[in-house]
Amino acid sequence: MSKPTDLITPDQLREIAHRREMEKLNEILAARGKAEAEAKDLYKAFMEREIHPDVKHRVSDAVRRAAERGERQVLVIQFSSEWCSDKGRAINNNEPDWPKTLTGFAKRALEYFEKELRPLGYKAHAQILNYPGGMPGDVGLFLAW
Repeated sequence: MSKPTDLITPDQLREIAHRREMEKLNEILAARGKAEAEAKDLYKAFMEREIHPDVKHRVSDAVRRAAERGERQVLVIQFSSEWCSDKGRAINNNEPDWPKTLTGFAKRALEYFEKELRPLGYKAHAQILNYPGGMPGDVGLFLAW
């Protein structure tokens, strides 16, 4: 054991630095694991989510408020393009068959739109909202009138 007046050695300094690097790495790995678990939970919730029983009231309120602001559309769902069967390619390219690429809640929402809202004159469209790293990120599903 060294005396309090002795200088710390380079070997001891390297050991201190190595321990700190390992602590940082463990923190990074723990954060990554937590983020991956949260992403899986979010995806599972998206895939299992059903149309809310009060959907007509919610839609009416949302479109009324948007119209009062002078808007002609409202964002109804936002989700990762990773959750489309083609990772958002058809939406990004504005292909006419983009609805076929939807999964989970987005697919159920569009089915509801086709059955209940299109006959009333509403329109729906989807677009990529952001491009992290140059790739399609989130998809926005919009209801327009």
